[in-house]
Amino acid sequence: MRALWALCLAGLAAALGSFSADQCSWRGSGLSQEAGSVEQLTLRCAEGSLEWLYPTGALRIRLAPRLPPATGTGKGRSPRHVTACIKPAGTFRGAQLYLERDGELELLLPEAEAAPRPRVRCFSWLPREKVALFLQATPHHDISRRIAAFRYELRGDWLARLALPAASLPAEGACRPCNDTELLMAICTSDFVVRGSIRSVSNDAELQESIIGVSAIRIHRQKFPLFQAGGRPGRAAGSIRTPLRCGVRPGPGTFLFTGWLHFGEAWLSCAPRYKDFQRIYEDARRRRQNPCEFPVD
Repeated sequence: MRALWALCLAGLAAALGSFSADQCSWRGSGLSQEAGSVEQLTLRCAEGSLEWLYPTGALRIRLAPRLPPATGTGKGRSPRHVTACIKPAGTFRGAQLYLERDGELELLLPEAEAAPRPRVRCFSWLPREKVALFLQATPHHDISRRIAAFRYELRGDWLARLALPAASLPAEGACRPCNDTELLMAICTSDFVVRGSIRSVSNDAELQESIIGVSAIRIHRQKFPLFQAGGRPGRAAGSIRTPLRCGVRPGPGTFLFTGWLHFGEAWLSCAPRYKDFQRIYEDARRRRQNPCEFPVD
């Protein structure tokens, strides 16, 4: 009897939905919802996930992250804008995802576009704008085996161009070289800063991405183990992604690769030739305009 009672309680909890302890993620079921009802949720972290089993009715998800102050906006100030990126699960089914901005709905992810290798969707908003995600169940006679799930990341506008997944930017923003100011800031704030050479470039036409194989000479910083032993003897190796439309090609020379981690993958922000970076950094240091100290040899 106790086992049956525990099973019933577990089923009730799944139906009602539950947040993770830090309110970064939510998992629930539409079995407890009426067909026309809308459940209100709030996610309070810079990254997390949502999983909605057997979608029925709708979910309205308010994004209220506790983001650090934006770089360059002054101590204690809020970001000028916030950017969110959504990556649906490859098994995303049973719902469509909309962006609600000031009462207007914009379709972000039609159910028909769900694929085993889904693309990331990104959008930005100003702090004064009222935005939310609206997850609307699509009508099906059989709701079994339908799960609407996605992961999300939110960023303040520190280095807005550099911090966004480059695939979400227009070509002129994603593919242009970093200027000196962006480069100097990138070496201080990026998730990874690696000196190395390009050993290969492969293209993924389906995802419209190029994957740059990098042989690392020196890992100056990596917040996650993106570059690991396995390349040339004594060197770590790793992969960095960039939009296919940028036309990256393999070539000789040593580069300084900087970038950000998005949904477990490294994305490129700046990649000057190392000798050019040395010149830019030394000039900034002479003028005492370098935002942080960096080892140059």
